[in-house]
Amino acid sequence: MAYSEKVMDHFSNPRNVGEIVDADGVGEVGNPKCGDIMKMYIKVDGDVITDVKFKTFGCGAAIATSSMATELVKGKTIQEALQLTNKAVMEALDGLPPVKVHCSVLAEQAIKSAISDYYTRKGIDPTPIVGPIEDCEACHLH
Repeated sequence: MAYSEKVMDHFSNPRNVGEIVDADGVGEVGNPKCGDIMKMYIKVDGDVITDVKFKTFGCGAAIATSSMATELVKGKTIQEALQLTNKAVMEALDGLPPVKVHCSVLAEQAIKSAISDYYTRKGIDPTPIVGPIEDCEACHLH
């Protein structure tokens, strides 16, 4: 299984690792069955994600996709962050082996889960805005 230099870089030197204690939204996705669990924290000012951190338990590709996803949404508006797709995460990493595509799906869903929590905390139903959060069962590997 060959990984791109970007995947290896984000695995070896992940960006935005950690947690935000006073986060405006926290999302967790994953499944112990596949071994990948991602937790994302976002800080929002106005409509802009000013900070984002992650904690991921999983393989190198899971860590790399989490790292890249945080880089892609940091400084963006919530609406821009909701446009993030697993395909965009994979492209930014110069691709992933087919067996690891589910990691990019989890990264996309973790961001959406954190945004969903942000809206819930504000008393707003997130479903019409964010849509459903898919869990790892949606990854067609199981």
